[in-house]
Amino acid sequence: MKHNNENDTRYSYRMLLMAFVVVASVGFVTTFLASCARMGQPDGGWFDEVPPRVVGASPAERSTDVTSRRIDIRFSEYIKVDNATENVVICPPQIEQPEIKTVGKSIRIDLKDSLKPNTTYTVDFSDAISDNNEGNAMGNYTYVFSTGKNIDTLEVSGYVLNAEDLEPVKGSLVGLYDNLSDTAFTTLPMLRIGRTDGSGHFRIRGIAPGKYRVFSLIDSDGDFRLSQRGEQLGFSADIITPTSKPDTYQDTTWVDSLHIADIKQMPYTHFLPDDICLLSFVQMQTERYLIKTERNLPERMMVYFSTPSDTLPLFRALNYDDKDAYVIETSAKKDTITYWLRDTTLVNQDTLRVEMTYTMTDTLGALVSQTDTVEFLPKIAYEKRLKKRMDDIEKWEKSAEKARKKGREPAPHPDLKFLSPKVAVPDKMSPDKNIMLTFETPLESIDTTAIHLYSKIDTLWYRSPVEISDSGLPPRTYVIRGEWRPGTEYSLEIDSAAFRNIYGHVSKEIKQGVKIGEDKSYASLFVEMKGIRNDTADVIVEMLDKNGNCAYRTVALRDTAEFYYISPGEYFLRAVVDANRNGVWDTGEYSEQRQAEEVYYMPDAVECKANWDHTAVFDVSRTPRFLQKPRSLVKQKEEKKQKRKDQNAERAKKLKIPYDREAVNKLF
Repeated sequence: MKHNNENDTRYSYRMLLMAFVVVASVGFVTTFLASCARMGQPDGGWFDEVPPRVVGASPAERSTDVTSRRIDIRFSEYIKVDNATENVVICPPQIEQPEIKTVGKSIRIDLKDSLKPNTTYTVDFSDAISDNNEGNAMGNYTYVFSTGKNIDTLEVSGYVLNAEDLEPVKGSLVGLYDNLSDTAFTTLPMLRIGRTDGSGHFRIRGIAPGKYRVFSLIDSDGDFRLSQRGEQLGFSADIITPTSKPDTYQDTTWVDSLHIADIKQMPYTHFLPDDICLLSFVQMQTERYLIKTERNLPERMMVYFSTPSDTLPLFRALNYDDKDAYVIETSAKKDTITYWLRDTTLVNQDTLRVEMTYTMTDTLGALVSQTDTVEFLPKIAYEKRLKKRMDDIEKWEKSAEKARKKGREPAPHPDLKFLSPKVAVPDKMSPDKNIMLTFETPLESIDTTAIHLYSKIDTLWYRSPVEISDSGLPPRTYVIRGEWRPGTEYSLEIDSAAFRNIYGHVSKEIKQGVKIGEDKSYASLFVEMKGIRNDTADVIVEMLDKNGNCAYRTVALRDTAEFYYISPGEYFLRAVVDANRNGVWDTGEYSEQRQAEEVYYMPDAVECKANWDHTAVFDVSRTPRFLQKPRSLVKQKEEKKQKRKDQNAERAKKLKIPYDREAVNKLF
């Protein structure tokens, strides 16, 4: 029996040992497999890529019968709000600025205005909310509540563009009125509002069913209505009716940057209209007043007005003789008048006192006569100017004496001043262009017989016809015209003293070579205009360079714009419907319900090659206005949406460890 007991004991130990080995082996295999399936934990831990989420609010979101003006919204982590004043839009608009602040993991909003009864309120944060550590943006978030029994859920959206150049308008208010009269915009605050982003896009939420008119406004005084002429505005005569319909969009998931994993059709509520386009402009200033007077140069007096006038101010000199004393110039807009003093005695007189009579707008908006006594003082007094002149002469005398001793010709005397006109001529001029001369001071006379033009034929030079004119040009600017032949070299030669200014200074000899390009080095472009009626307006068509500057300009005739002698390159097309045929773009006037003159862009560039005749079709109705301006010409760049970098995937790849996005996100 004893022997059997020992055997049994040994057998039991063997079985226990085998069981331990099996259990240990299974545990090892399980641990090994688990370690292979489990993500590695990189040094420093995983990055937080999860944006904050709302965990509660008081009053609760979408609450009705709300009476509290304090709102607390709680989030899953510490958060921050980027520039709440500009990015957070509260509807209905608040006349008194609400207080918005972050408190740890919460946002607290204190509304200062009284709550309106039976009204849906929306607090649109857009994408201004992000977590405090990694800056993960929450995305578009809107808090909604109602002081009545129901919540209004309709939305409208669209774009606001600058009427003159279709540039997106950032930061403009866009508001709705259920009062459809024209006067509502100027007398009542907006009913529901949104604000445009960097692409000019806006969205207005929490709208009740009904009919509305829509307006845009750069609100300078914060009263949510058009109250000042200097405020930039946009309006539409159309009446909109907000609606919605069920719709779907494609949600694409990617295996990597080249391969699609799945495409799903996702349902959503499509709110309409979503393509509202408002063209924003600043009305022409009608209030006329004197801005300032100055004498920035001793020889001229300048007067600046807010708006032009058909009549010039009347000057009556109080301390000098003003008979035939001035050469008068006006700016292109006729709101700036320059009085050049002819007499050098007056130039050297420090104080010129005049009685100036002009028209201005009174408090009732009527033009009345106003008389002011004005003193024109130079920036540098005559005594200082005289001292500098004497110092310059003394220095010249010393240098001239040294030059003579060395047998050299001395420099011209400081008092010997010559006119130095700016000669504008390109290296290779096209046959349809001319030479421009610009002077710093008004001219008294031009000796046209002293202006010569020669053309080179083979190796010989021949006289060519030439003329000079200042007709229709800015002050002190002259154009020299010749019979420019393609591929020909010219020499413009102007004798000394050909030009004399009002102070007796004359010009030096001028010699300027001019090369005219050959026909084959240029392109031609013929643009067929579609979608514009030009029977009552001119259609100005411009070719713009890559920077948006006008390189060529013409008026379309019989729906075709013709351009010749175009330098090869890539251009963009812009059209202006010149309704009053004055040759320039004109702004609108709200009191007359008149929009600014229409402007269109051709979205695609036109490539012009040398020695080619090109054609293009410019259909202004083919592309919505908010998509017309070429992206490369848009100066107000759209804000880049914050993209959460897949830092964890990049880090796991470098460390060669497994990575499960969902598992990592659960850690946060």
